[in-house]
Amino acid sequence: MRSSLDSNGQVNYQLPLSEHLVEMNPLIGHQVTLTHTGNIYCCNCNKKTKKSFSQGHCFVCMKKLASCDMCIMKPETCHFAEGTCREPQWGEANCFVPHYVYLSNTSGLKVGITRHTQLPTRWIDQGATQGLPILKVSTRQLSGLIEVELAKMINDKTNWRTMLKGNAAPLDLVEQAKELLPHIEKRIHELSMEHGEYAIEKLDEAILAIEYPVSEFPTKIASHNFDKNPIVTGKLMGIKGQYLIFDTGVINLRKFTAYEISLSAD
Repeated sequence: MRSSLDSNGQVNYQLPLSEHLVEMNPLIGHQVTLTHTGNIYCCNCNKKTKKSFSQGHCFVCMKKLASCDMCIMKPETCHFAEGTCREPQWGEANCFVPHYVYLSNTSGLKVGITRHTQLPTRWIDQGATQGLPILKVSTRQLSGLIEVELAKMINDKTNWRTMLKGNAAPLDLVEQAKELLPHIEKRIHELSMEHGEYAIEKLDEAILAIEYPVSEFPTKIASHNFDKNPIVTGKLMGIKGQYLIFDTGVINLRKFTAYEISLSAD
């Protein structure tokens, strides 16, 4: 789903279906049915595939694209300098650009990284109710190396079940950053010496609060899966992250990127 944040901090969602964008917020409270046609088309080459890999790719594209390499999930393992990047031009355009290291409040305090152009989208996709960029760095690998250090003290993953059951208590992310950064000051200095004096910049930003269109959170989490049942139906109770929350269960639409589906609502 595509998302945007309005002036009140409320997330608005749109679901791309073929060439159309379906406004999803107005459907909350209505009976909604999603039906998977059985077709899956690679989001890169558009070829029909029996199975989706790496969030919407066919097997061939998953194996050849740099965006599907393991270093995207673990940027600290970047191997560009070794001359083994799958697509050097793509790497230069996407990995050798400014990245943020941030704190967010999803199912609790979390550290993460993202390209400088992806905030607040990254926080919305994770279901974060608060976000704060704390460092701006020159490359993706550098952001990953710092994230690894912070992840020794706080979570770097979201407990999606907890996130979907409600909003975590508000946190003072500014104070959290003040407590955490001194613990990695030595490592930041080492990385600055290695990558350049201006490779790491400490930020002084305000906390961004995010509100999701949810009328009611589930008390128990049951998951819908198009691979097991092609029809997902129920009263749409809300949307958080990339999850649709029905009274019959939840579905992570990002997991089913490239699946051809139809939508109907009462």
